Amino acid sequence: MTAPTDAFLTGGSGLVGGHLLQRLVQNGSAVKALARTDSAQQRVAVRGGTVVSGDVFDNAALAAGMAGVDTVFHVAGVNTTCVRDPDAMDRVNIEGTREIVRAASLAGVRRVVYTSSAAVIGERHGSVGSETTIHSGEFLSPYARSKYLAEIAGFAEAERCGVDFVAVNPSSVQGPGRSMGSAEILLKVLQARRPVLVDAFLSIVDIEDCTDGHIAAATRGIAGSRYILSTPAMRMTEAVEMLSVATGKAIDPRWLGARTARFVGRPVAKLMSAVRPDSGICVALIDTLLHGHRFDGTLASRELGIDYRPWTNTLERTVAWFRSEGLLTSD
Repeated sequence: MTAPTDAFLTGGSGLVGGHLLQRLVQNGSAVKALARTDSAQQRVAVRGGTVVSGDVFDNAALAAGMAGVDTVFHVAGVNTTCVRDPDAMDRVNIEGTREIVRAASLAGVRRVVYTSSAAVIGERHGSVGSETTIHSGEFLSPYARSKYLAEIAGFAEAERCGVDFVAVNPSSVQGPGRSMGSAEILLKVLQARRPVLVDAFLSIVDIEDCTDGHIAAATRGIAGSRYILSTPAMRMTEAVEMLSVATGKAIDPRWLGARTARFVGRPVAKLMSAVRPDSGICVALIDTLLHGHRFDGTLASRELGIDYRPWTNTLERTVAWFRSEGLLTSD
């Protein structure tokens, strides 16, 4: 897949940004990557990027990093369902995106590819979300709201500044290298003797396909467009069957009805948020899981040429990586 010659990247120390940085370098791109902390700078350097020290509000760092590049990949952001400080998240996600677009305009950059989220689609419960879906007006989490407003801000600022702006909207990104966020739920299913689950729809995208989508958006995406990156959705029952095959042992969950899960789960999650704010359990997480997601990723297939890996491939590689990292303690 053709990649930009010279690029600037934010979020290069994270999962999506890190994979993108490695792939760009492998494809021959010269990549300057923004990194705020010493540890982030080390990860960027190991992945082959030229370190630019600073953050998304550091105008001098952005100017230096974007000088002479043709594409900016803005991947950095706060990605937390159970967030303790929504205002801080909004500042990074919304205002930070505006700052990136403004800096790109001042540097004469041709295109900005923005890592949005399928969570911004806002499809109604039971429906399939696409790029043309009219948002329901309800947000399942502060994160979904933050990314929704950030995407709007990015498109508006790009139009004002005359910058080509393309958004990619990954569903739940899974694959080797991820053990936090939604991957923690996967790990708990694999580790528990009898996990308690609700049979909702799930949508995922393999980390490699997510990377392909970003690069293709830079070279083939239509300015002003958004592209959902997602394999066809699957029910939790089907996913559990695939996990059983991938692990070589039967997974026998206790299945809860949605009404019971909501009646029990929301009060427990509210209590956990108050007693253990860092537990990763909150009402927004319960609401998101019960809502489930089905996304249509075919526009990215048609216009960007994305050929999605099947669920089985992603789950098998993920389980193998979990084992290699010693994360499956029940094995």
